[in-house]
Amino acid sequence: MRLDKYLQVTGLIKRRALANEACKLGLIQVNQVVAKPTREIAVNDIIDIKLARREMTVKVLQLIQGNSLKKAVRNEYFSVIRDVERRPEDMEDFWQDDTDE
Repeated sequence: MRLDKYLQVTGLIKRRALANEACKLGLIQVNQVVAKPTREIAVNDIIDIKLARREMTVKVLQLIQGNSLKKAVRNEYFSVIRDVERRPEDMEDFWQDDTDE
């Protein structure tokens, strides 16, 4: 299964278009390598997701058959290794003003 589809179906990223864009921007890594949205996912792959408000690391437990999953069983397809919520204070120069005073 493609990476962008896996992220969308498991609910890690809400929409496939967002997953696709995150991959293109280099925000998604598979096994510590920046991944394209078309990359095929395998069992035991480690996926690092770095979004504006959250950083996650998940391990693929099993592949998905079909195009959708019930929310109740989504956790059976991946395990969360790390989940850190990011705040603007945590990001360097997030609120930095460009003007010199």
